[in-house]
Amino acid sequence: MLYETAIQLQQTSFTDAEEAAEAIEQVKTVVRLFESHADKEDNYVFPSIAAYEPSVVAAFEQEHVEDHALGESLEKWLTAFTYAVSPSAKQTIGEELTRAYIQFMVFNLKHMAKEETVISPILWRYYSDAELHEITLKIMKSVPPQEMMSFSRWMVKGLNNTEILYWLKGVKNTAPQPAFEALMSVAENELAPQRWSLVQESLTEGAMVA
Repeated sequence: MLYETAIQLQQTSFTDAEEAAEAIEQVKTVVRLFESHADKEDNYVFPSIAAYEPSVVAAFEQEHVEDHALGESLEKWLTAFTYAVSPSAKQTIGEELTRAYIQFMVFNLKHMAKEETVISPILWRYYSDAELHEITLKIMKSVPPQEMMSFSRWMVKGLNNTEILYWLKGVKNTAPQPAFEALMSVAENELAPQRWSLVQESLTEGAMVA
């Protein structure tokens, strides 16, 4: 989502009302989903390790403060664009918005990479797979259905076939049938036809083996 939005902004002519509206809406979606992402970490992930590694939690919570500030900067440029009238003002503000977005993207890529190398090993150190699964379920239950669909769409677009298969099989075995069917629909819509065919074939083969 971060990558595609950056490309969309770079290709947008902010004097074109339709192009600008699509880009603005996409940035709003990014800010909203990343705020939600940080909120889930603050409420479910960090409390799980606070007793074991309080200094680590404090450092990451401070990064979330910085991330929120970058998001607010984006919001200000979005508001400014809404009130811009002249084409030159729209183009200038659009360029500033793009620069602010790149800062937001770079920060979050570094932040999430750090989470993978620091937070994940700590969780694996102190919790069993079953306990981590329980934390995951709590997070999933806290996400509204519409937001979950948004997350799912971008997750499917960012995963390889093996990861998608693992995810689909897990949902099929643990979630209600409607949830599995909804995720299958997302995968069908977002994957290229060849990839979707491979995923379907692998799921069928797995069912036959089982």
